[in-house]
Amino acid sequence: MQNFFLGDYIRQRRLELGLTQEQVCEGICEPITLSRIENGKQTPSRVRINAILQRLDLPDDRYYALLTKNELEIEALEKEIVACNATGRAEEGFKQIEKLKAFAEGEPLIQQFIIRSRLLLEQMEKRYTEQEEIEILTQAIRLTVPDFNTEEIEKKLYTRDEIKIINQIANAYSCAGNQKKAADIFYQLLKYIRKHIKEAITSAGVLPMILYNYARVLDLAGRYEEGIEYALETKEVCIKYGHYQYLPRCIEIYGECCYFLGRIEESKKAYRQAYYICEAIGDVNLEVTKEEAKKYLNLEFED
Repeated sequence: MQNFFLGDYIRQRRLELGLTQEQVCEGICEPITLSRIENGKQTPSRVRINAILQRLDLPDDRYYALLTKNELEIEALEKEIVACNATGRAEEGFKQIEKLKAFAEGEPLIQQFIIRSRLLLEQMEKRYTEQEEIEILTQAIRLTVPDFNTEEIEKKLYTRDEIKIINQIANAYSCAGNQKKAADIFYQLLKYIRKHIKEAITSAGVLPMILYNYARVLDLAGRYEEGIEYALETKEVCIKYGHYQYLPRCIEIYGECCYFLGRIEESKKAYRQAYYICEAIGDVNLEVTKEEAKKYLNLEFED
């Protein structure tokens, strides 16, 4: 998509959804800025236009834009920080965050990314209590959604990073033992995704992530029938969209829920599947799967 048509594309989608400029650009830019973008009178930064496109459930990788040197560096740093989080390279991740800070002044979206990413890295060292994590994450999302409320999630529009922050908030409640609160947040997130998000963000792994975490919390809450339902949906979505990182874990949840419901043969089959998929893809939860299979079912696997 060429920049010339980007403003029309955004305005048309916004009007189709019956949204005001204020709703779409809250925390990203001023309404007058969005008006100028829609009228082709202003070229926004890549980070801001991506956020606007995501809130409108439009693909953010199908338009052409010449990136400035700073924008290229921001994208490269963010990708490296995400990779450090995924591979447990905390020290290197902190160094990259310090470099990214140089671009964060006056850019709430970058500030938000830094807060979320730093917390993920710091979790490896267990620096904060769960309540402290919730407070930090709430501070992060309120940079772009000032009146964010976990009781009314569906009333706002969210970017991909904002959804991930809400996911982290729910996980923090779960780690604190408040499965009821965590389940409610995940339930609201799923309703939001099914209402507002189709291919654009689903393909980036948001749907399987939320489904998996919801199934996990339902299992922890002892809501095993529901846990099975959402674990199976997670499995289906993982296979459909190719997000196999959640596949062995959702099968393991299915197996655990079956065990507690007395469906022993189904549970054994699920744990076998989870173990061999973990082994095939190098999943870090391999040992957890082995321990649970031994504990619940006296199953042992050969390495």
